[in-house]
Amino acid sequence: MLYVLYGEDNFSLSQVLNEIKSTIGDETALATNTTVLDAPQVTIDQLRTVAEAMPFLAEKRLVIIQGLLERFDPRARSGRRRKNAGVSGRHNEYQPLADYLVAVPDSTVLVLVDGKISGKNPLLNSLSGKAKMKSFPLLAKDQLMQWMEKRVTSRGGSISAQAAQLLERYIGSNLWVMASEIDKLILFTGGRQIEADDVRRVVSYVQEASVFELADAILEFRGGVAEKLAEQLMQKGASPAYILVMLTRQARLIVRAKELKNQRRSESEIMGRLEMTSPFILRRTLEQASRYTAARLKEVYHRLLETDLAIKTGKYDAELALNILIAELCQGATVRVK
Repeated sequence: MLYVLYGEDNFSLSQVLNEIKSTIGDETALATNTTVLDAPQVTIDQLRTVAEAMPFLAEKRLVIIQGLLERFDPRARSGRRRKNAGVSGRHNEYQPLADYLVAVPDSTVLVLVDGKISGKNPLLNSLSGKAKMKSFPLLAKDQLMQWMEKRVTSRGGSISAQAAQLLERYIGSNLWVMASEIDKLILFTGGRQIEADDVRRVVSYVQEASVFELADAILEFRGGVAEKLAEQLMQKGASPAYILVMLTRQARLIVRAKELKNQRRSESEIMGRLEMTSPFILRRTLEQASRYTAARLKEVYHRLLETDLAIKTGKYDAELALNILIAELCQGATVRVK
């Protein structure tokens, strides 16, 4: 049996993969009859060796191949092709591999696992109709709202429309994070309906949102607002050192996002290069990158690094260093936003 699972929603993909694993047997049978191969290194001979091995004290064995479709995926957007060991990544060599994949013994369950794949992928198209295929695109907003409602209900809770909208805004389509935050909210509310205020109190991304606001206030020379926001974050449990780390991280992301945007990179590529997991963080970072000059961004970033050094060398404690930083960056400068 051949399965092909691919797409950016790796949370849903992993759930289906777990269902396939459950058909092999109990944990002992699964552990002794599972082989995971990394596609860039695997050869057909290696695949044949594991796929044709007999199961050990079980009816089936499981072979998972990660990234095999990607090896043959068109690279028109970047003009680059990945260099691979073993089976070549050139398009005209996919067919022998495709022929073997559909001919593995019945005793082997073979699963190809990949991320986002082009509809023009030759290996994917060659396997169409010969394998059980399922794609896992990121959920659209309406689908995500339905998923959230189902997740909350399955755990015995309920959620208001305002709370759900706030969760979608902060977390986006990252279902790993969404599932974790919903579980925390269920525990926090203890059976009552989840409200927007609960999201603001519990969800970790809310604190990141406050850091965005603090960064905006500093970049726009609004000293009083910046001091108030920093105080609010500390009242919620954030340490001065944590605030400085988050500000430094955000300043770095804004500078890098501005550079990538000037290079005409797509939003999906920027998200990948900056290793972001939340569309909310991407949206806010790109917004900040477009609003502020490179000179102001680099000024703030370098001052944050100097402040970090001052704390590590013992010149100031973290809270005093944060207060001095805000005061100095927000004093009557004339450089303004675009």
